Amino acid sequence: MDSNVSALELLGLFVSIVAWLCTLSSTLMPSWLNLNTDLLPIENFYVGLWGTCVIQDMGDGNECRLYDSMLDLPLDIMLARILMCVAVALGVLGLLLTIPGLHQVKCFHGQSGAKRGLRMAGGVLCLLDGLLVLIPVSYIAHLTLIRFFDETLPDIYERWEFGEALFCGWAAGFLYLVAGTLLLVSCVHLKDEQPDLPGARPMMGPPPRPFTSRSQYI
Repeated sequence: MDSNVSALELLGLFVSIVAWLCTLSSTLMPSWLNLNTDLLPIENFYVGLWGTCVIQDMGDGNECRLYDSMLDLPLDIMLARILMCVAVALGVLGLLLTIPGLHQVKCFHGQSGAKRGLRMAGGVLCLLDGLLVLIPVSYIAHLTLIRFFDETLPDIYERWEFGEALFCGWAAGFLYLVAGTLLLVSCVHLKDEQPDLPGARPMMGPPPRPFTSRSQYI
């Protein structure tokens, strides 16, 4: 096996693990959007997929509250929650398919076609995960920009800004696309290996005995 292919496999696995951790962090972080008003400069308001938080720069007055019902969520938050949870689940499935497909793992030994298929499935899931993460993150960022620069709203209207979870989600989506590309490239450049099976050597019989006539012994 080519060492470059092995490096692509390991790099793709490492990047996919980092992408999954970023996806999980972005899903759980309460800071998808943040707000800091001039009336209360010491308080920061955060909106996440699971609830809202009020964090004070001074003191221990931090408070977080979960959403009462999923049906009461705004459409963008509901869509983001569903897609991010699906991305986390598919990320785990992608890792479970990719790891046995690595040539460093002694699983499906001698079955290069099966290993390639597992690794290719893991790469496709990584690309799908990248899209599932980038869609809700970019959609919420798009709505935030529209509301922030809306000139029809009065100046006293609260304008939300990007939170850390959005940047973490963008990083996760980009890393997933990179990981999927690396895994698929490793499948394309790897040639099918033909294992040497024991006993595959053709059976050779004993050499034929020379023909002798009876007249030679008379």
